[in-house]
Amino acid sequence: MTRRLGIFRLVATASLILACVCAGAVSAADKPPAETDSKVEIVPRAKRSDVKPDIPRGDIRIQSTLVLIPVTVTDPLNRFVTGLDRENFRLFEDKSEQKVTHFASEDAPLSIGVVFDISGSMGSKLERSRQAVSQFFKTANPEDEFFLVEFNDRPELVVDFTTHLEEIQNRLTFTQSRGRTALLDAVYLALNTMKKARNPRKALLIISDGGDNSSRYTESEVKGRVREADVQIYAIGIFEPAASRGRTPEEMTGPSLLSEIAEQTGGRHFPVDNLNELPDVAAKIGVELRNQYILGYTPSNLERDGKYRKVQVKLVQPRGLPPLRASWRLGYYAPTQ
Repeated sequence: MTRRLGIFRLVATASLILACVCAGAVSAADKPPAETDSKVEIVPRAKRSDVKPDIPRGDIRIQSTLVLIPVTVTDPLNRFVTGLDRENFRLFEDKSEQKVTHFASEDAPLSIGVVFDISGSMGSKLERSRQAVSQFFKTANPEDEFFLVEFNDRPELVVDFTTHLEEIQNRLTFTQSRGRTALLDAVYLALNTMKKARNPRKALLIISDGGDNSSRYTESEVKGRVREADVQIYAIGIFEPAASRGRTPEEMTGPSLLSEIAEQTGGRHFPVDNLNELPDVAAKIGVELRNQYILGYTPSNLERDGKYRKVQVKLVQPRGLPPLRASWRLGYYAPTQ
């Protein structure tokens, strides 16, 4: 009897619940449109760190019709000059003056490739070269990414893009010198690797002690590739004194080769004959990359002909300052479509 009474109470309770649900559904359906409950949507407010400023990206390229060019300004003592305004710059494309419509001075994240010479002649120079890379890393932005290309007879990508700088430093710790010097092949490999970069600003740091004597790519092929790439190149050339008997013909041409490659991109070549200067020079390059102006303009020539266009930047000398020098990328290829 008790069991039957329990079952009866369970069925009655279920029926009562079902009736309430149905009544609620009918009541909601019977409401006029003005009384229907509106849907409430809660959207979390973006954190300050998630809001990115609307600053032009610091690479040279055409996006719609905007060309962006990084510029470094130095004084006669090679000190970086900051605090200049848009009015201090004049910009020309194929000798035709352009209106600077975007201007910024920013420390934007970088994608950087370290191109490190491990050829046989680097033996006594490896330790200071490692220290130079370490000093360069001290100027890094937390959002930077790096890769490492080592080269002797041939280049090798030994550490792909990473934000963990210790991976590259650990690899360099166990590097040994041997073989010949495939510098041009190493630059070509590094530029190809840079295609995977996630940051708009890109740069290479080359550390080498001489010219090329083992590459498959020619000098003209590599220079052409450099002109096509949106990558600034900085080079530290560790050369024997010009009067040294041990200087090879390749080493004699090394400084001019590195200078031509670097200056074409708006970067620079720093020749070093005192190994103790290496870390300071590397740190200086790192600081230079953090102190650049970004000039943006819409070209008056809107033809999408794929041709190379020369760019020139002229400084309007500020009062009270010594003569200043500007470095910039010397040109770009127009789009084809």
